[in-house]
Amino acid sequence: MTGQTEISPHEISLAAERIKPHVRRTPVAQVSGFGLGDPVEIKLEQMQHTGSFKARGAFNTLLGADVPRAGLVAASGGNHGAAVAYAAARLGHRARIYVPEMAGSAKIALIRAQGAELEVVPGAYAEAAERAARYQAETGAMQVHPYDGRATVIGQGTLMAEWEDQGLAADTVLIAVGGGGLIGGALAWLGGRRKVVAVEPDTSCALYAALSAGAPVDVEVSGVAANALGARRIGRICFDLAQGQEIESILVSDASITAAQGALWCEMRQLVEPAGATALAALMSGAYRPAPGERVAVLVCGGNVAPDPFGGT
Repeated sequence: MTGQTEISPHEISLAAERIKPHVRRTPVAQVSGFGLGDPVEIKLEQMQHTGSFKARGAFNTLLGADVPRAGLVAASGGNHGAAVAYAAARLGHRARIYVPEMAGSAKIALIRAQGAELEVVPGAYAEAAERAARYQAETGAMQVHPYDGRATVIGQGTLMAEWEDQGLAADTVLIAVGGGGLIGGALAWLGGRRKVVAVEPDTSCALYAALSAGAPVDVEVSGVAANALGARRIGRICFDLAQGQEIESILVSDASITAAQGALWCEMRQLVEPAGATALAALMSGAYRPAPGERVAVLVCGGNVAPDPFGGT
């Protein structure tokens, strides 16, 4: 790996100190249940600002950049846009966010609540990304990439650094994948010290397709988690890290994702979006079967469920 895909744990440690005043240290829990035999360690990152891990990458990017007078622009399925809007507001920057209609009313309302300029674009994430690139070219605004920006991936890596600091004891960590920023950061931090399992919906599986093809390729995107895990092509940083560490990549169905979503509510009273339950779905459905004695941890990454049960949208 060279250039943009080369990320050191030291860089992640520096980022953790940089963003520490701006992000939450999210809790972990050792839980039994979910129809599983052994306890599972779970990190509840949906309790992060704006309801997902994305605030980590947003703050790391903005704190390390010379933001132009034109401000910031981002394309997002929802969670990234909310995080950029939140970070921009707290650091005094103007932000314009483009999201597809499929982001859903709850995430659209969340972005608006952060005070950013917002444009809802017909289509999927790719159409929002095209509009964001056009705006950047027209105005000189700084674009904050949701998953394939180096500073973004480094910022997301602080989650795994934090988890280990909290005493993570697992042999294996299951992480949901969309464009690859979160798992890329985890891989950069861990450097092969623990097994990492990438979990994707079978209807939105950019990393699985790329590893099968030997290079990033375009995929069709649909399903219950598409507004968070619906990247058409895996990020290059993530792909190089995943290929270099030969991680395990598995797929789960929409039905198993919604079952895990329901189980997190019934077992833990944690209300999460489908993407947030995707990693757990791999265990509950049997798509991933731990070896005897294997200690497993699951990352719950997002809580912006739609419709918002309290917002009425």
